[in-house]
Amino acid sequence: MGGPGLVQIHYTDLAGFLRGVEVPYESLEKNRFPGALDGSSVYGFSDIERSDLLLEPVMETLKEVPWRKGLWRVIGRVYTPDGSRFKRDPRFVAETLTSYLSELGFKAIMGAELEFFLFKAVKIEVSNPHIGLGYKLKSLEYPMYSNSYFNPTKRAYHVIEPLDTLSSFRIELSRALSALGYGSDVSHHEVAVSQVETSLSAGDPVYVGDEVITAKWAIRNIARLHDLVAVFMPKPVFGDNGSGLHLHVSLWDLSMKSNLFIGDDGGLSELARNFIAGVLDHARSLSAIVAPTTNSYRRLVPGYEAPVYCAWGHYNRSTIIRIPAVSEPRKFRIEFRAPDPTANPYLAVVATVMAGLDGIKRKLDPGDPFEGNVYRLSKEDLRRLGVKTLPSSLDEALDELESDMEYLKPVFPRDLIEAYIELKRVESREVNMRPHPYEFYMYLGL
Repeated sequence: MGGPGLVQIHYTDLAGFLRGVEVPYESLEKNRFPGALDGSSVYGFSDIERSDLLLEPVMETLKEVPWRKGLWRVIGRVYTPDGSRFKRDPRFVAETLTSYLSELGFKAIMGAELEFFLFKAVKIEVSNPHIGLGYKLKSLEYPMYSNSYFNPTKRAYHVIEPLDTLSSFRIELSRALSALGYGSDVSHHEVAVSQVETSLSAGDPVYVGDEVITAKWAIRNIARLHDLVAVFMPKPVFGDNGSGLHLHVSLWDLSMKSNLFIGDDGGLSELARNFIAGVLDHARSLSAIVAPTTNSYRRLVPGYEAPVYCAWGHYNRSTIIRIPAVSEPRKFRIEFRAPDPTANPYLAVVATVMAGLDGIKRKLDPGDPFEGNVYRLSKEDLRRLGVKTLPSSLDEALDELESDMEYLKPVFPRDLIEAYIELKRVESREVNMRPHPYEFYMYLGL
């Protein structure tokens, strides 16, 4: 096989959309910045009067694209024309976190469980408001489209062929991720009809951010080859389970010999309890970053394995944080279940860790674990126990972030946070000003 020919340099905008530019491989060898971009045309980056930005390839991420012979891909860092890092580059925030953790004597190991849907077709009508707005989804696992077996709503967990129509896709995805330098430790059909979960390999915050954007890119392309459409919206289907981006976190010493979340008795260390308390304390403002779309709050409702109550427990999927069962001590960790796949993974990973670090700094205590089903508690029980709930809308989450952002500032540039809030406000307004199909159902005769 010959050397690289054409190389696509990838980067993400503030919202998390993946973008790229193609250059000859020779440009990577000759120039520090072989790629450039117009920051005013990139979601949340820069104004038109200061829009020139440069791309530096991270050469250890250079890999051939498994489904496109002759095309290679590399992840890029974004710089300003004077050679300094562009502060709104989400990857820069993750790199800054790694340095900040090192100063504190920590290394973070993180993993992500990525859930998503695969539909045969997605039809959307928004271009002509006078004929109405709407969408249609088609899946060969739905009874109306299947000529043989189908999957009932909320009962498709770990189904196998022939009920599972997505196994060939998952096998090809696993091979592609490995070829791209990442990996899927576990992959299976999830609870919802046409839903997949893949548990990605663990690594440091930058690695996990790179891995999630790579996985989503690979999933979309492989789905297209299978004549499918990958959908990462957290709640595309009413009445079935939604999709999460569960984040797993542990803190280690700098030598990577000691998992600092394990106590002397083999259970949670005090450091881990402080970390949990920090995430719980900031969970409402964190929501604006880890659940960052209006659709996120269609998922965050009780009863669908999506946590809405700011509590923690062992093995408990009704709480926002749980301690998973592990096969060996090195895998001991906490799992944060509020994030979803529409989050910018770099920002979601960093914000989660910063919330936990604030709990360590302030020596917060999370209280006793809740081992029951939180969904069964009454409002009176929740008040008595002091259990907070996550915001019920994106606007409410953004309000929380505006009033609770100090814990982010050691790593997040203030300019980035303000730009992020503004672009998310615009998104929310765009959705809220348009009539919803269900409003016609509810109010046509009123």
